[in-house]
Amino acid sequence: MWVVCSDLEGVFVPEVWINVAKITGIEKLKLTTRDIQDYDELMQYRLNILDEHNLKIQDIQGVIASIQPFDEAFEFTKWLRKISRFVIVSDTFVEFADPLMEQLDRPFLLCHSLEIDESGRITNYILRQPDPKRKTVEAFQSLMYKVIAFGDSYNDISMLQQAEVGILYRPPQNVIDDYPEFPVAQNYAELRAILEQYIV
Repeated sequence: MWVVCSDLEGVFVPEVWINVAKITGIEKLKLTTRDIQDYDELMQYRLNILDEHNLKIQDIQGVIASIQPFDEAFEFTKWLRKISRFVIVSDTFVEFADPLMEQLDRPFLLCHSLEIDESGRITNYILRQPDPKRKTVEAFQSLMYKVIAFGDSYNDISMLQQAEVGILYRPPQNVIDDYPEFPVAQNYAELRAILEQYIV
């Protein structure tokens, strides 16, 4: 029995913070887990920039409302839900994800949350648990499932390493170079072909 665990941003939808950077013109917000491996360092960096520019949760939610999933992403998630148990394991936040999940017909999502004050200022972030992607895989394995996991960034690596099968999906070259042991899929057709070796 298999479970498929997937990242969200960069896999099914564009990177939220990159889109915030484009719309606000704040170039520093373009950095993601593809660039900075330490998630706490990255998030503290982002929160400081939001404060510097007085950006509130409403500003970011406004950007997210304009983001659409990648072409064929919905069809691919629909296929996944037919052939296996499927969960998205993301380092995004409940307060960000809702418009994106709506467009993907609300697959099961595990992610983090934000602390927000009355003015809409994001004051902190709350991890669901330390190393949540790896621990999600471990939890399914403790229930006697085998796990196939895929993602595109450094923050997905522990999930891929823990899974029975780990796949890099459209990763940057630096991630490929650092983790050559994982197969690489550059589009949904290639990813489906790998998954079908195990599930279908």
